[in-house]
This record gives sequence, C-alpha cells and structure tokens, in this order.
Amino acid sequence: MQIYLPIAEISVPAESLALLGVAVGFLSGLFGVGGGFLATPFLLFMGIPPAVAVGTQANQLVATSVTGMLGHWRKGNVDMQLGAVMMAGGMVGSLAGVVVFRVLQHFGHIDLFIATSYIILLGTIGTMMLIESTMTLLKRHKATEDVISLAQRPFFQRWPYKMRFIKSRLYISALLPIIIGFVGGLLVSILGIGGGFILIPAMIYVLGMPSLLVAGTSLFQIIFISAFSCILHATFNHTVDAILALILISGGVVGAQIGVRAARRIKGAPARVALALIILAVGTRMIGVLFMEPSDLFALDVRL
Repeated sequence: MQIYLPIAEISVPAESLALLGVAVGFLSGLFGVGGGFLATPFLLFMGIPPAVAVGTQANQLVATSVTGMLGHWRKGNVDMQLGAVMMAGGMVGSLAGVVVFRVLQHFGHIDLFIATSYIILLGTIGTMMLIESTMTLLKRHKATEDVISLAQRPFFQRWPYKMRFIKSRLYISALLPIIIGFVGGLLVSILGIGGGFILIPAMIYVLGMPSLLVAGTSLFQIIFISAFSCILHATFNHTVDAILALILISGGVVGAQIGVRAARRIKGAPARVALALIILAVGTRMIGVLFMEPSDLFALDVRL
C-alpha cells in the first residue's frame, strides 16, 4: 500500500517503512544500539530526502531512548545530575548542529555531506566492531586492565568549575561532560543518530563513570536532546515528517520486543560480527549510491 509523505513529498510502500521500523527496533533490542546509524541510510535507499530522513529520525530516537531509559531507571542505573550537565552541552550542540544543517541546506550541500558522513561513520564503526568481535571469537584478546580516565589526569584536574557527582562518585570539571554532551547534540541534529557508540566510551574512559550507570545516563540525556533537535528541525528546517515518524516508531516498538527476546539466545561475539557485517554492507551500498551514475542524469538523488 502506497502512502504519501507530505514533508518528504514522495509516495512509498507503507509496508516497507513498517518493516524498516521493525528491523531497526529488532537491532536495538538485540544489540542495545539506537539504530539511527542504520535507519537513516535505509531511508535514503528508499528515496527519502536526506534532510527529511535526518530530521524525522530524531523522533524515533526519543521513543527508543525512553523505552531503554525506563528499564535502567527501575534498576537505579541513571545519574540524573551528570545527565543534566551533559544535557546542557547537548542542547547547545543541537542548536549549533541545526544552524550548520541550515547553512549546508541553503548552499545545496546537505545531501552530499550526510552521505559522505555516513560512509565514514559506517566504515569506521563496522571495521572496529569486526576486528574486536573477531579477536574475541579467536580468543586472542587479552584481559583488559584498569584504565585511568582522562578526567583524573593532572591536565584535566586543573580545569575549573569542579562538580561532585555523588551517584557516579566523581569530582571533575563540569566542562568535560558538557563537551561530551555537545558532541552528542551535534550528532543528533546533523546526522540523526544518538551517538551512543561515541558517548558511552567517552563517559567510561574520559569521565571515568561506573559502567553500570553509563547506558541509562546516556539514554536519559539523549531523550531531551533528541526532542529539542526534533523541534528545531521542524521549526527552522521543516524536515520532520510526522507520518513517517509514526510508522517507524510503531514498527520499532514491535521490533524491539522481538530483539530483546532474541538477545537471550544469541551469544555476544557472533552477534557483533553479524552486526559489523551489516554495517559494512550498508556503508558499501552508500558508496555505490554516492558514485554510481543515476538513471536520470538530471535527478538530484538516486533511488534504489
């Protein structure tokens, strides 16, 4: 059944969008990732304009983040104080990202920028994940040693605006979580991804947060940053398609439940290998989209 998306100004099969939502939700439940870095490329493959794909994807980030955060909240694994400080930086980052997005859109470079960024992003993530998971499978990895976070280094200890985060047992400069949140806000507003694959390692190795609190705290601040980014995109860029968002969210809720159940039966390393191969395949397809000759030489995009 074809459905018309008023903001994207295109008709697409509703079943395909629903299946995409289910697939992204499944990956979210199975691997614990937001899925934005896979959902946006697939939307591009379906012919959705890149600007609309990024702006609309923020809606799904809000829905998936709320679902995940509530689970961590019930277990007491959310540091609201640290999350609020990161959120402050994230709001500024989202605003800056929307401005950059607007400028690129004005000069007609936003499509190329998004496509190129995703090729670099997917290639880097997929390669690193494939190496790590393969080493794990081959049992060549060594036990990790305790890592001294950057926040505890003498240089960062001299930074001003020290704050004590009781739940995370940290006494660090508030500038560090603000900067990390700023980066997260940029990723949400420019590429439509939550950035957990960057924020979570940064919260562990830069701030020195306990691993148990990292995921819930990251999801907590992403909820508000994604919602803020979505409002900015809808207000200033007019790139949020409510119908597209509703279909994706509905499918994602169903897929996430299936993924959570499947995660109990699938081992970690083989699952990560599979995800890495999927990411690299999508990145390779993005390269093809960017460099292949379109069937219509006067078309502005390539539909697959």
